[in-house]
Amino acid sequence: KNSTINFQKKVPIAVTEIYMLPSNGKRTDNLIKLITNIMGSEVIVIPIIFGVLFGIYYLYISARNRERLALIEKGADASIFYGKDRRVTPMWKVIIINLALLLMGIGLGIFIAAILHFNLGVDEEVAYPGTIFLMAGIGLFSGFYLTKKLNNDA
Repeated sequence: KNSTINFQKKVPIAVTEIYMLPSNGKRTDNLIKLITNIMGSEVIVIPIIFGVLFGIYYLYISARNRERLALIEKGADASIFYGKDRRVTPMWKVIIINLALLLMGIGLGIFIAAILHFNLGVDEEVAYPGTIFLMAGIGLFSGFYLTKKLNNDA
């Protein structure tokens, strides 16, 4: 009679590893507890992110409303929030221009990163994120100036 425990298989989970014992009924319970302990933080983070975004939006709207009510109580016109002499480009044009330049910047960044990686031997972990972010930023920066030019021409 062998009194030692035989380990059946090794199951990798995240960073830790569990050795599963032969069927004793508790192995699935322990596995479920371990998975819920590991996965619990991801479940909490998403509602927190949405809660923070909602809180920021709510504070922005409520502060704007309070400012306007205070102006009306003092007898001032609340139309100062809306510029009369500003010519404004339609919002859809601004979004389309910025999105197009952002995507072109990302595509150009991937292309330049591939050239850097395969022809010049730059590490892949450095070339791709660096050039993608750089070119996306340049695209958004040029979109800002194009939008400014559209506002001046309108």
